[in-house]
Amino acid sequence: MMKLLSLKRPVNMLVLANILAFGLLYYYKKPYDKMVLIEGLIVTGLICLSYFFIIKKNMGDGYLFLVVSMLSSLGVLMIYRLDQDRGFKQILWLVIGIGLFFMSYYLYGKVKIKDKLMFYYYAASIFLFMTTLVIGSSINGSRNWILIGGYSFQPSEIIKILFVLTIACYFKNSEQIIFNSKSVNLKWKLDNTKIISKIAFFLMVYSYIGFLVMQREWGTALLLFLIFFMVLYVFDNDIKLLLLNGAIAAIGGIGGYFFVHHIKIRVQMWLDPWADIAGKGYQITQSMFAISAGGFFGRGIGLGDPYLIPEVKTDFIFSAICEEMGVFGGIAVILLYFLLVYRGFKIALYIKDLFKKTVALGITLMFGFQTFIIIGGVIKLIPLTGITLPFISYGGSSLVSGFIALGILQALSKECYSGEEDVSDAEEQ
Repeated sequence: MMKLLSLKRPVNMLVLANILAFGLLYYYKKPYDKMVLIEGLIVTGLICLSYFFIIKKNMGDGYLFLVVSMLSSLGVLMIYRLDQDRGFKQILWLVIGIGLFFMSYYLYGKVKIKDKLMFYYYAASIFLFMTTLVIGSSINGSRNWILIGGYSFQPSEIIKILFVLTIACYFKNSEQIIFNSKSVNLKWKLDNTKIISKIAFFLMVYSYIGFLVMQREWGTALLLFLIFFMVLYVFDNDIKLLLLNGAIAAIGGIGGYFFVHHIKIRVQMWLDPWADIAGKGYQITQSMFAISAGGFFGRGIGLGDPYLIPEVKTDFIFSAICEEMGVFGGIAVILLYFLLVYRGFKIALYIKDLFKKTVALGITLMFGFQTFIIIGGVIKLIPLTGITLPFISYGGSSLVSGFIALGILQALSKECYSGEEDVSDAEEQ
């Protein structure tokens, strides 16, 4: 009992933040809506129960779930403030996501041959890609949705996780090939095996990216390439391969600008959105107006005008946060993502097994780069891409896949942290 009480301090901060946020939304949103308080109670209670279960069962790093819970709470708050019906749906997806978080945690620990299933991961990804191309629907120009019974599902969200598992299998198996080849002292066999395996690996990686390009899902294609490039940088010492892949990316980006109208427009609106402020530049200019209107401290929850921003519940939800909670609120969100990425890198550094290390690194890079790409787009740091802000933006596919990936990372953290270590970390920070 004392152990649980000593761990209540971090979660109390989350509870206090939720009470203030949902309370302010209730007070400022006229007419008064008691469902705001009920939703806040449901979200907070669900998070507290899940957190205490994680601690009681000693499931590893206690901070991962807390950080993501704060982000998810903020997402539910902002989405309900913008659209009540979608706010209810986001809570339902949050419940499902947390359930799948625990399921992926236990399943990952039960499967013993997960580092030998590379072709199964790849085959599952190709199946999802082909299914999307054949029966998928186009939304906002991208053919990346499957409609089932009135609900939409985005297969690329699951493919991101399968991609990380695929590249982790490659590096684990390539290490075993090198070890076995050295044991029989066949240098030529080692060299040939390495070349063939790398060619096959690169073909697999670029087939992922190729399918995403065919679906016009450029943001996810960029995300997968960045994950692949950084993992290659960490685990492969061949600078020539890095330069080759960097050149391929540069050629692809330049070619996309000159031959793909959609990309050319995005780049032009990034360089000068004021040239067509009432048309193609409307989204990004409204985003910047909203962030500017919020100032440092924001206009107040429920007091802004985020409805003026197109796709505010998905692509531009960070702009709405900055308008109503200020630049300081936006910085707080970014710092939460920094903390999530820091904990993920720490897990990857402490794990010894190469497959598990690569999975931890890949999932962490997925969260980090996805956050950078979307926030960078809405503040006009980089050209805008149509991906979601992890755990905050509206969308069941994104939220559920994020919690599945988090469950895997939580299972990996079990090998690095004991409950006692988490307590000392929490008290020190």
